[in-house]
Amino acid sequence: MAKKLAFDKLMFTSVVLLVVLGLVMVYTSSVAISEDGDGFVVSRGLFLKQSVAAFIGLIGMMVAMQVDYQKLKRQWLIYLALFGVLALLVLVLNMPAHNHTNRWLRIGSLSMQPSELAKLMLVFFLAYQVDRKWGSINRPKFLIPAVGTIGLLFALVTIEPDLGTATILLLVGGLMLFLGGLGWRFIVVAGLVSLPVIWMQVLAKEYRLDRLKGFFANTTNAQDEGWQQAQSLIAVGSGGVTGVGLGQSGQKLRYLPEANSDFIFSILCEELGLIGGGFVLLLFAILAWRGLRTGVRAPDQFGRHLAWGLTALVAIQALLHMSVTLRLLPVTGTPLPLLSYGGSSLICSLFACGMLLNVSQHAS
Repeated sequence: MAKKLAFDKLMFTSVVLLVVLGLVMVYTSSVAISEDGDGFVVSRGLFLKQSVAAFIGLIGMMVAMQVDYQKLKRQWLIYLALFGVLALLVLVLNMPAHNHTNRWLRIGSLSMQPSELAKLMLVFFLAYQVDRKWGSINRPKFLIPAVGTIGLLFALVTIEPDLGTATILLLVGGLMLFLGGLGWRFIVVAGLVSLPVIWMQVLAKEYRLDRLKGFFANTTNAQDEGWQQAQSLIAVGSGGVTGVGLGQSGQKLRYLPEANSDFIFSILCEELGLIGGGFVLLLFAILAWRGLRTGVRAPDQFGRHLAWGLTALVAIQALLHMSVTLRLLPVTGTPLPLLSYGGSSLICSLFACGMLLNVSQHAS
């Protein structure tokens, strides 16, 4: 183990700023979420829940920074955690459906999404496999457990159904395999297999096909299938350079669905303008840069690929979310890491950042 150094303060500052800004935006974007018109009460309730999640997540991040990450690559621990996550993904499929989906495990007023744990587990498992089987990446003894785990997690999350998260699993897993040295022929074959599978999943649900149609539809008509993204573009465009002012968004007033989660970046751009949106993009760029830098300087293969995988996990989700709000991609339902409303997403994102900061302490 290399000598332990100070953690990456620039990365840490970026994470904290994103969390603080996220709490502000969850509060202001949730004001209109109410069936009885009492939006301010609802907003305070959602803000309180997100604040509690942020507190738990920050504690988790600090704990993750203190643990020797190399002690986490023990075989029994990795496989025990993987089987635990798989068990939760199976269990959630047998829970009562909420909005026609089985994504949440609920105990009283508490809830969690096992799919968020699945994303973290995939990164740890693949980093462990690359470290343990370095030099044999293109052989069955690596490909079978690695590709099999990606496929199994993808299938279970797709059944929930949550094709957005399942696609993120494929993207992050594929990128980690590529960075691990997987040959191009395997990458091409995996892509040729994955694309028709995803397409069949799109056709399997009418709302997914509607989202795709909406992406290519004429959004000038309010009745078009592209209503969500049309309203998102109106929000972003209305903000101009400096924004309409914090709390002054008009699109969140029941025009833009999921304003505090799937389209929180739209409301941020409307209220804080190009300056606010650019600042968030800069913070994520810093986080991605320092994460990649941490991986390059890590003292071992496990730390290197763990850092790269966690960086990819945060960066890919951020890019997907922003691309959807700007109508560069069809609607995927991807939250913006560290900003969007959702306790499971926030806590897992902060833990991922904590592990990144952990590796940064050992990067030379």
